[in-house]
Amino acid sequence: MTSTITRSFVAALALSATVAPALAQEVNIYSSRHYDSDQPLFDEFTSRTGITVNRIEAKADELIARMEAEGENSPADVLLTVDVGRVGRAEDAGLLQPFESEMIRDRIPPHLRDPENMWFGVSQRARIIFYAKDRVETPPRSYEALAEPEWKGKVCIRSSSNIYNQSLMASLIEVHGEEAAREWAAGIVGNMARAPQGGDTDQLRGILSGECDVAVSNHYYFLRGYEQDVEGLTDGIENIGFVWPNQSGRGTHVNLSTAAKAVHAPNPENAEKLLEFFTSDFAQHHFAGQNNEYPAVSGVPLDEDTARLGIFIPDTTTNTAVYGDNAKAAQTIFNEVSWD
Repeated sequence: MTSTITRSFVAALALSATVAPALAQEVNIYSSRHYDSDQPLFDEFTSRTGITVNRIEAKADELIARMEAEGENSPADVLLTVDVGRVGRAEDAGLLQPFESEMIRDRIPPHLRDPENMWFGVSQRARIIFYAKDRVETPPRSYEALAEPEWKGKVCIRSSSNIYNQSLMASLIEVHGEEAAREWAAGIVGNMARAPQGGDTDQLRGILSGECDVAVSNHYYFLRGYEQDVEGLTDGIENIGFVWPNQSGRGTHVNLSTAAKAVHAPNPENAEKLLEFFTSDFAQHHFAGQNNEYPAVSGVPLDEDTARLGIFIPDTTTNTAVYGDNAKAAQTIFNEVSWD
């Protein structure tokens, strides 16, 4: 009897030793990227490492709230967001932890990662100026120029509650200071063709409908008009021109899709393996190609649609981390100048 129990106990220990590592070979990602096409990316990671990727998708603010509610019991290992402002909120809430990776430092330029190693960019999204080719002979060449009197009643741009505009304002605060940024915001409000409404695609539609002559949008909303049939955009898209802003100065403002390690990551080593994988040529090409974005790693080829916009000079002097640092000041300015 005793020997039978002993043998059973030894067998159970052997089984647990076999099962435990298998259970540990997983990583949990909370992602605000709503692309089913991301699955091949995770399948490739699993193929290379044997680590299964479990994915939960929701809007970034919902994921952040969920992580706060879960506390130390949160299963999240990696947080993937589509804006620096949002990952900044997660950082401020104490939901992230720093990580050291020579590979990430070597692959991702300093201005595209947090100085404290709390997050880094996996792809770039440029905020650029569009204009009506048939009505605008000399379009504005900088963000600052959009606030000049000649564009009064001609500008379409989103609400101040939009994270893209908040990050743009945060960068202007960093470059010019709060007073100058406030003057710029007041100038934009004075130049609006209509009260802010809709998303970036709606600003582009405003050009084609004749409501405005110039508009501000992330670059990939424009490219979607080529890639698919977008109502109110695709049919007239050849009548829209674009400008890479500030090419003779600091460069074009870019925002990021970002990746970070969760503070209570139950699979910390696997999390870091996944984060490093995100900087591989395979992952970089995938991240950029799925949404017509620009890779964060230099030298990775552009997808065909993105390539139609060409190469531009990005703002490499302003660390993207300031988008979160200056977020409150940006919203204060928006409120002061009545930017809805």
